[in-house]
Amino acid sequence: MSERKVKIAKRIMIFWTLFIGIGAVAGAVGMLVAPDGSAMGMQALLPYFQVLPFSDVLFQNFIFPGISLFIVNGISNLTAFYLIMRNKRIGAYLGCAFGVTLMLWIIIQFVIFPPNFMSTIYFIFGLLQFICGIVYIIFLKQDSFHFDASGYTEIGKQPKTLVVYYSRLGYTRKIAYETANETGADLYEITTSERTHGFLGFAWLGRFGMHGWGMPIHPIKVDLSGYDKVILVSAIQVFKVAPPMREFCRESQGKVRQLECILVHFRKDSTYNSAFTEVEELLQVRAAKRKSIVCKFGRKVEEYAI
Repeated sequence: MSERKVKIAKRIMIFWTLFIGIGAVAGAVGMLVAPDGSAMGMQALLPYFQVLPFSDVLFQNFIFPGISLFIVNGISNLTAFYLIMRNKRIGAYLGCAFGVTLMLWIIIQFVIFPPNFMSTIYFIFGLLQFICGIVYIIFLKQDSFHFDASGYTEIGKQPKTLVVYYSRLGYTRKIAYETANETGADLYEITTSERTHGFLGFAWLGRFGMHGWGMPIHPIKVDLSGYDKVILVSAIQVFKVAPPMREFCRESQGKVRQLECILVHFRKDSTYNSAFTEVEELLQVRAAKRKSIVCKFGRKVEEYAI
């Protein structure tokens, strides 16, 4: 699924960089072939250039604007296109950046020219290129994350402790395995029959999270009363505990003797105290330890006790 998302995002970015690049080159050639703007039907726009600073040197015709267009939006996007085709990650970053460049280019046109459809639509194109570039970069980072569970040899050696986790992309799974390996605890994964993979799954999970609902989970197959301590490891979704973990807590109310809670998220500026409190209220037990872990694409950035 991850590889499929990357391929789709790549094709979209190939389209934008090629479309914008070829369009800019074609426009630049038209300006250079006919510096008076006649080839592009732009003669009426030349007087707007001729009132700009240094107009007596740069803007008596369309040669300088043509060269600028060729370099700023033409060669740049075609370079990004080539790098994306070669699967170079820098191409994704450049393609995203050149979406911003196009928007800045059009903003200048908004200042110089009267309102017009062509400038507006190309500003939208630049915005779409930028957004698609961000998505492509995120998908590339997600695809580069690979989790190998074979090295965690201490899991299960302390059978009185249980680590329970829910993970959509695998980042929280890695934290859970590390925690179980450090403590020798048993490990249990919460699973759901709802769709949580891909963008649609992300949106569906977000719907449950936004409303504070618990997402239906598969029957719990572990006897919590048989453990002295349970460590919950959950991602934060829509600023709250993940919906499958919320449902697990509801179904496990009163069954946990001693609780520790670990929340995994990507924001350094939030402690998510309300999420810790929600878990404690659902389970009707106060956490002996609270830990917040800032995680970026499976890599720990920071962790601290609450």
